[in-house]
Amino acid sequence: MFIGAHSLQVVFLPIFMQSFTSIPFKAESGVSQINGVAKFSSAGIVLEFESKLFGLISNGVKEVRIPLAELLDVKFKKGVLKRGSKIEIRLKSFTKLTELPNKEGKAVLKLFAADFDSARDAVERIGKDMAEHNASLPPPHPPVRSLFDESEDETKELGEKHER
Repeated sequence: MFIGAHSLQVVFLPIFMQSFTSIPFKAESGVSQINGVAKFSSAGIVLEFESKLFGLISNGVKEVRIPLAELLDVKFKKGVLKRGSKIEIRLKSFTKLTELPNKEGKAVLKLFAADFDSARDAVERIGKDMAEHNASLPPPHPPVRSLFDESEDETKELGEKHER
């Protein structure tokens, strides 16, 4: 009796790559000039940027990942005739904010006029993603004091005795 070779079935599962929108930006932080790319996706924002001291001395390229859970809000500011538009990002964590070029508690990404429409659309999409993420979170816990009613006001000290 011949035992044939076992057949090996190979199954290729589709890999879903998260799509993202890349927006080039400039920023300033003290005496440093920053050039970079912001990548917006349904998972959050990734900022890749290079900071140059006085526009000459590079500190190298950095990458900072900001998940949806850490975003407080993301705003698109129009500017005038598509010039001077910017994206303002505020975070829930000050620790994460220190990794970014920031000013007055927010990261301000100055945009190029050619990227106006794609930047506006990316901010709109991330706003929807943030709303969906926040809606999927469990409700916040009630404060502990709300668990007790006012009957505690009538509680007697341990040393007191009941008179009958």
